[in-house]
Amino acid sequence: MSEKNYLVFDFGASNGRAIVASFDGEKATTDVVHRFEHGPVYVTGTLYWDILYLFSELMNGLQASLSQYPDIRSLAIDTWGCDFGFIDENGKLVANPVTYRDKNRISRSSLLYEVIPQRELFELSAGATSEIMGIFQLFSFQYDNSLEIRSGRRMLMIPDLLNYFLTGRIYNEYTNATMTLLCDQYNRTWERRILERMGISPSILNELIMPGDKIGVIQEDIREQFGVGPLSVVAPATHDTASAVAGIPVTDSRKHWAFISLGTWAIMGLETLKPVVTDAVFASGYGNNAIPEGRNMLVKYIAALWIIQQCRSRWRNEYQRNLSWDEIVTASENAGPSKAYIDVDDPLFGQPQVDMPGIIQEYCQQKGQEIPNSMGEVARCFYESLVLKFRYNLELLEKISNKSLELLHIVGGGSQNKTLCQWIADATGISVVAGPAETTSMGNLIMQLKADGEIRNLEEGREIVLRSSSIEQYEPGDKGYWDDVYEKYLRLFSFSS
Repeated sequence: MSEKNYLVFDFGASNGRAIVASFDGEKATTDVVHRFEHGPVYVTGTLYWDILYLFSELMNGLQASLSQYPDIRSLAIDTWGCDFGFIDENGKLVANPVTYRDKNRISRSSLLYEVIPQRELFELSAGATSEIMGIFQLFSFQYDNSLEIRSGRRMLMIPDLLNYFLTGRIYNEYTNATMTLLCDQYNRTWERRILERMGISPSILNELIMPGDKIGVIQEDIREQFGVGPLSVVAPATHDTASAVAGIPVTDSRKHWAFISLGTWAIMGLETLKPVVTDAVFASGYGNNAIPEGRNMLVKYIAALWIIQQCRSRWRNEYQRNLSWDEIVTASENAGPSKAYIDVDDPLFGQPQVDMPGIIQEYCQQKGQEIPNSMGEVARCFYESLVLKFRYNLELLEKISNKSLELLHIVGGGSQNKTLCQWIADATGISVVAGPAETTSMGNLIMQLKADGEIRNLEEGREIVLRSSSIEQYEPGDKGYWDDVYEKYLRLFSFSS
């Protein structure tokens, strides 16, 4: 068959890309046609996303893609989870969405539990009760009687909002909706009782659609702008992690396998047929979120490459040059074993910082540790701390799932860091399969192929990814060093093994 072209928009929390995926019936290839960087905008005490800039870049990506591939069959958008905006009774945007890193959202998170106890929220939603989840921002809006609450009539997650701008259709895609903690994941519907307890009308919620559903076509004014016909818009798993999990090229389904989607955040977990709601899951900080075809991922959200990204920004300014990731990794290797560690999940590291290396140094000093001084020492401190956090949470995952893990898939941009992947294999004693870096876009493509009738199910899609991708295998080496520092790490942060 001749190649069929599909347009993938993959927007992360720090950059976005328009990718044309070409499918020949057996394999898929990808071409990054447009890319851009973005980030939160701090205005009058609040941290926002510039949604109109994001839509403008989406339009730029659409134009660039159509100029090179005029025969695109459909497009689909995935983004990070948790965040949302409102439209008013006239269908107009009420305000820019507030980011999950906004300090007001975080400072008021505990107040929500006075309305809905944490354990009850977990049981109703089946999700991890992390303060990044959308319900905490919604509660903050309600607490302040904000413009969003006063004027907002429909709540749309970031990809829902972008698709509304494209098509005029109002809906909520299910995988991203589960990132609000407002869903009944047992029955795949809204849990309206949660909103009622908060004193918010459930009318802000919209029809839920599933990955692979066709949303509609781009609006006429956009078609006229680009001189194209009624281009189809498809719902992928709009939560980028759900798309990433959908796109994992499972190399051996007979083994007990887990995954880490490694980027700004590390999302660690395993795939299950239904939500897992137990005392052990709640106590561990794990929770459930939806992935395509009615499946579930039992996951934990761990602060990850955001920290070293913030460090890199500082070092770039300090050294007045473009600093590559290879330079940072090489410097960390040359620094030798770390003499200090951080808890990457400490809220201190989750906030935008002007001087993240300085924050790490101060943190280590306060913990009575030797202070990492050079760029290499700070990077080594971060990478080893991240590896140890992964080991700790993988051990928890084995306990709550009653499975002895045999294989760990690492996907996303972090899978390209060979040193980090080998350290994870060494520290955990588990074989690592790394790649592809484009797992999210592949998962997005899979749902477009399903909507177009090219494949029947997720398994067929994953076979395409496996045939199309380059992956790396990392076998565990000497675990002795990691066993020693892991005991030190557990004592330092009072974690129980």
